[in-house]
Amino acid sequence: MTRIYPDDRAGEFDRPPIEFTDGHDRDIEITVYADDDRAALTEMYVSFDPADRAQGIPPTERGAIEGWLDTILDGSYNVVASHGEECVGHATLVPDGENAHELAIFVLDTHQQAGIGSRLLTGLLGHARAEGAEHVWLTVERWNTPAVALYRKVGFETTDTESFEMEMALRL
Repeated sequence: MTRIYPDDRAGEFDRPPIEFTDGHDRDIEITVYADDDRAALTEMYVSFDPADRAQGIPPTERGAIEGWLDTILDGSYNVVASHGEECVGHATLVPDGENAHELAIFVLDTHQQAGIGSRLLTGLLGHARAEGAEHVWLTVERWNTPAVALYRKVGFETTDTESFEMEMALRL
């Protein structure tokens, strides 16, 4: 499939590490994923609310989660959000084999609506741009208006609307 990307590059994005106080007065740190983050990241996905799973991800069982993480962490750009020792968010750009990367972003339900997703996304895009990534795309369910608004805010443009999911793209 040939994807269409915007002609113009997106704006500038901060690079991790990023420290901030979220909308619920919690100290949050966004960092580039490192192997020692693996246990906390796995635990985040084990405790992930089934209602917040989209398009079949993340998986629901520990073994499936670990296998899925093996796949998406290898050769991808990854950042994590932490509150103390707890991993509360993860964003990844997974290579799609066509010189582009597919975006996925996850924030624990207990930490949503606090600005963490926005900072995770911009931190990931800043990290990926600095490492040479150029094209990013995603699919999002049309009715997920908070996510669609966030993606548009950082520069994603709608490229396909032919199914119940919307495809959006960005040029870094």
